[in-house]
Amino acid sequence: MAVLDTVEPFPDVDIWSLLFEHQKAFPKDKTIYIDAATSRSKTFAEVKDEAAKFGTTLILEWQWEKDDVLAICTTNSIDVPALIWGTQYAAGVVAPLNPASTVEELTRQLIKTGARAMCTQPEFLGKAKSAALAAGMNPTQIFMIGCSDTLELDAGVRTFSEMCTAQRLILPRPPIEHPGERLAFLVFSSGTTGLPKAVKLTHRNVVSSLLMLSSAETELSFNGGPNNQGDCLLGFLPFFHVLGLMALVHLTLYKGLRLVVMQKFTLSGFCQAVQDYKITYAHVVPPVVLQLSKSSIVDEYDLSSIRMLACGAAPLSKELIASLWQRLSIKVVQGYGLSETCGGTHMQTWYEWQTKAGTIGRLLAHQTAKLISESGQKVPIGMTGELCIKGPNIFAGYLDDPQATAQCFTASGYFRTGDIGYQDESGNFYITDRLKELIKYNGFQVPPAELESILLGHSRVVDACVVAVDDHEHATQLPLACVVLRVGEGANKETANEIKEWVDSKVPHYKKLRGGVLFVKEVPRSATGKILRSLMKQEVRRQATQIKSRL
Repeated sequence: MAVLDTVEPFPDVDIWSLLFEHQKAFPKDKTIYIDAATSRSKTFAEVKDEAAKFGTTLILEWQWEKDDVLAICTTNSIDVPALIWGTQYAAGVVAPLNPASTVEELTRQLIKTGARAMCTQPEFLGKAKSAALAAGMNPTQIFMIGCSDTLELDAGVRTFSEMCTAQRLILPRPPIEHPGERLAFLVFSSGTTGLPKAVKLTHRNVVSSLLMLSSAETELSFNGGPNNQGDCLLGFLPFFHVLGLMALVHLTLYKGLRLVVMQKFTLSGFCQAVQDYKITYAHVVPPVVLQLSKSSIVDEYDLSSIRMLACGAAPLSKELIASLWQRLSIKVVQGYGLSETCGGTHMQTWYEWQTKAGTIGRLLAHQTAKLISESGQKVPIGMTGELCIKGPNIFAGYLDDPQATAQCFTASGYFRTGDIGYQDESGNFYITDRLKELIKYNGFQVPPAELESILLGHSRVVDACVVAVDDHEHATQLPLACVVLRVGEGANKETANEIKEWVDSKVPHYKKLRGGVLFVKEVPRSATGKILRSLMKQEVRRQATQIKSRL
């Protein structure tokens, strides 16, 4: 069952054609992107003009060719959209990179994508130059956003604004033929269980995903509200990740919505932006919902303008949804998607935000989905299995990795998400955990996410991660809770026992915290809020080694 069965067939066009050449219901001089810190802004028309001029500079000055790759290594900025679409204006491919990456990680990604040029910011310039040199990139094709002319001269690097103003005439845009085959983006997977892989997204992937998402976001409007300006979104999710790329960068311009752009997330910065710009809607991740429901910082701000939040990237518990509603009267719905699905595949309907709390919603249109057992057989409704999806939004494979690509598709062409869940009678899907993260205790499957949601309901706990520890004597795995306590709580044996017993009282015998409770300073997470369990396991091993060395 799909939510959006009424969606018209997708036009066979590239991204630029969809965004800038189709008739718009909103005026072209409408402000779309606003910098949260400076209030600097850009209208629809300004973004289009900047992108076309930047693309022309690439073609004329850098002899840009079809499928050349631009790496963007920046934090969120209102300059990034024109960077993206300017590259695609020149028939190029965009590789968004995490600026928090190490030189070694950036080098590996530049080599992997074959990036010809890179855009970065002053604070990352040294790292970017080192990575470019190691990758064999021409250092003259590094340029920057977010810098002054003086800094630009000192650094010997061109600025994006200079490249946009270098052209008085705009060249015709090279045609993008066969949008279903031409690459638009190379985005990197989260790498929660191994090295990130380069995900190939075509123009058709992006166009179909954007139209599906646009039809699902029925509550959003470009008009109405204060001064008839429509909804105002807050954009702090990283633009280098597919969720931020699709739901923030692309969707806002396509629908004519305003997006207040935060360079990075802090709770106080989030609250200040909501208060100052009267934010009505935000895409968030579970750690943000957790902070909004528990932190005392929230009490210092007026967040009454927020009508709703859409949460993705990781499972969100019913308890956390209820906690936020009780405290701030803010509705939360969940969605689901992956880099490989070019963003969202499921979204919960707003009228079911309470009655179906905990679901990721129904399947969006033009896709089919099934849940399969370990043997590959389709499981009936209500039974747990691995979620598999087929549709025009499914990626074109991993770059230069045919083996990994083949392994993630079934014989009938369904993409294997690696996520475990089930479907109810009304068509709503639920994700219970990652296939590779399930803990196997004496033959039983223990989902870490379920235990984590219970732990977050404890009054002393502000964050938690459950990992497997080996019980060699009994040849099995045990669930261990890594817990971040509230400030002022005692990290002692008594507290650990209290938390363990509290969780054990709420679960079946095989899901009990037989590995115990370990107190940690923080739970490592990706930029989109996904728990990095491999890093958490390293911390567990480190603490175990320290304990042994003191014995």
